[in-house]
Order: sequence, then structure tokens, then C-alpha cells
Amino acid sequence: LSQRFFPFEAIRTDAVLSLDEDTNLSTSEVDFAFSVWRSFPERIVGFPTQSHFWDPEQGRWGYTSRWTNELSIVLTTAAFYHRYYHSLFTEYLPAGLRELVDGLAACEDILMNVLVAAVTKLPPIKVTQRKQHKEVVAQQAECRDGAVGTLSPGQRSPSAPHSAPAKAKGTAGSRRFSQRQDCLNQLADWFGYMPLVSSQLRLDPVLFKDQVSVLRKKYPSLEKP
Repeated sequence: LSQRFFPFEAIRTDAVLSLDEDTNLSTSEVDFAFSVWRSFPERIVGFPTQSHFWDPEQGRWGYTSRWTNELSIVLTTAAFYHRYYHSLFTEYLPAGLRELVDGLAACEDILMNVLVAAVTKLPPIKVTQRKQHKEVVAQQAECRDGAVGTLSPGQRSPSAPHSAPAKAKGTAGSRRFSQRQDCLNQLADWFGYMPLVSSQLRLDPVLFKDQVSVLRKKYPSLEKP
């Protein structure tokens, strides 16, 4: 899995668009995300997000894929980042870290986010996505990680100690979730601290959802379901 971030000579552009085979994005979404990345080329810029939190009861780091205002991880299933990070990932990180990722088979994207945060001391950036795409990703995350996709009204953010996502025991999703949480804690041990930085920032196009004519908007399709 770590081969995903190998600095292949065929990659000529500074920007790398990382996509999974089942990712569904419109050209408007890709175009807007790229325009944001050009303003913040040192960061990971993308769509599906997750976050980490400290669980004092367990005495370890927790991770959640719930849809909240807080984020610290942008999944590389749909994200832009600088090709320089391929070189850092392959040539700078200890081989043991890449072996850890390959062994767990579930956290190469977490390691990339940890690496970028360790270098920049900055969080990733989430950009606008279509409602339909957001719902699909939430469903996939719920099935994949055994986690609740959204917080109900009145619930606290992932920074709260009791906000750990619910897991369906015995399912492949819960096993993968457990692997990702173990990976997060092992990475923190390797680095000696938690490099991930939390944020509540989401960038939208100018006039996004404003009550003005669509002729004044560059990305009107992003507001469609």
C-alpha cells in the first residue's frame, strides 16, 4: 500500500490528485479543489475527512469518521497534495513505518497526513463537495469503519472523550476501524507526539449558496444535489 506514495518519474506535475477507483467527483469539484491547493500547496486538500481525539478513559488516541465540524485527516481517496511528499514518504520515513502501514493494510493515508502535519505543523483543508457525493462517502465510511456517519443534534464534537464512534463487533468494518485506531497510536509512539492538527475550516467557492443569480457563480453545479 505504501507504493501508492512512491515518487514515480512519470509524475511530472507538482500537484498530485490521489483517487480511489470508486471515487465519484465532478469536474467542478476537481477544478475548485485544485484552485484551493494552488493557494495552499504545502497542505493536503480534499473531500472526505476524519478526525482524531484523545480518549482519557482509554488513555490513548481515538479516531472517528463521523461528519462533524472538526477534522484532522483528509483521506487520500480524493485529495490533492504536492508530489514532494512522495519523496518524503519513501526516502525520509523509516522503513519500519512503511512496513507498519503495509502490515495493517489500512492506514497509509493516516501516515501521509501525519507526515504532512509533522512537516508543516498545519491541518489539512476540506473543500466543498456535492451533497450527493457527501452522502455516498458517509455511507461508505459507516460501512467501512463501523462508525456512525453523522452526529445527532446536541452531541459533542470528536474532541469529547465519549464521542468515539460505535463499532459493529465482528464485522470487517469494525476490524478495519480497530486497525486504523491502532495505527494512529503506533504512529504517535513512533513520532513521540501526535503530529495531527485539528481544524474546523472548510473552503467554499465565492457566493456559494448565496441568494444571487447562478450566472455570477463559477461553480453552480456544486450546489446541486
